[in-house]
Amino acid sequence: MTTDVRADLYPTRGSAELITPRQDPVIWSAPGTPGPVAVKDLQGFERDGFLTVDELITPAEVDGYRAELDRLIADPAVRADERSIIEPTSQDIRSVFEVHRISEVFARLVSDERVVGRARQILGSDVYVHQSRINVKPGFGASGFYWHSDFETWHAEDGLPHMRAVSVSIALTENHDTNGGLMIMPGSHKSFLGCAGRTPKDNYKKSLRMQDAGTPSDQALTRMADRHGIRLFTGPAGSATWFDCNCMHGSGDNITPYPRSNVFIVFNSVENAAEEPFAAPARRPEFIGSRDFSPVG
Repeated sequence: MTTDVRADLYPTRGSAELITPRQDPVIWSAPGTPGPVAVKDLQGFERDGFLTVDELITPAEVDGYRAELDRLIADPAVRADERSIIEPTSQDIRSVFEVHRISEVFARLVSDERVVGRARQILGSDVYVHQSRINVKPGFGASGFYWHSDFETWHAEDGLPHMRAVSVSIALTENHDTNGGLMIMPGSHKSFLGCAGRTPKDNYKKSLRMQDAGTPSDQALTRMADRHGIRLFTGPAGSATWFDCNCMHGSGDNITPYPRSNVFIVFNSVENAAEEPFAAPARRPEFIGSRDFSPVG
């Protein structure tokens, strides 16, 4: 009698760090497939792992989404919800997850063709929302997000088998070069860095506040930065950055007076539905890694 062993293309959370060449395409749609992303921008996404849109949503729309963000973080019921992550020092709200289910306003943004259309074009299929959240990064001390690959976590702890997911960060405040903006290592999405160390039980309870498991070593990060460089993203409210699920990225603390808030949406291909975790003892909650694979729109 034989037992089927599930193929793991991207081993991680073992005894040592391990680099694996990417086994999956970056652009999944066939050349010439129509969509809102121009050919040159698709080529840039293939090469660098990201693309920027100067005005994805209008100033008037930004005002509406900002007002909704402010309403949510002021709501005591939202603060008490397990989907809200609290800053460990200031006790301010850091993030609110599954925001497209909490808010009809953000639900409409997820299904807006300017947003979901780009995801379908990059991933070459219908898509569902693997994760959504608003990130609130007020001034004077909001903490950053340390260097990581999202796919490393989503593979290890949520069970995404392939690199067929894309994220979009939509700015609701201006992204200065000083207020903790997103940083990406261009081209880093072409190699998978499997991290060392086992995944603790209920790791998400700690990692959403301060990362530990799934964090690359200083030596590995230095090698990657030397090879790829680091790009810092700035831009006005309403601008957006799309990036591949395997990009090495992070952001610094915000010690300026100027807040940096954004909407963050992860689209995964319906053909890449989450399985059981590849390197964790149990699934994370659905508000972090959705098990509802219904296509958007």
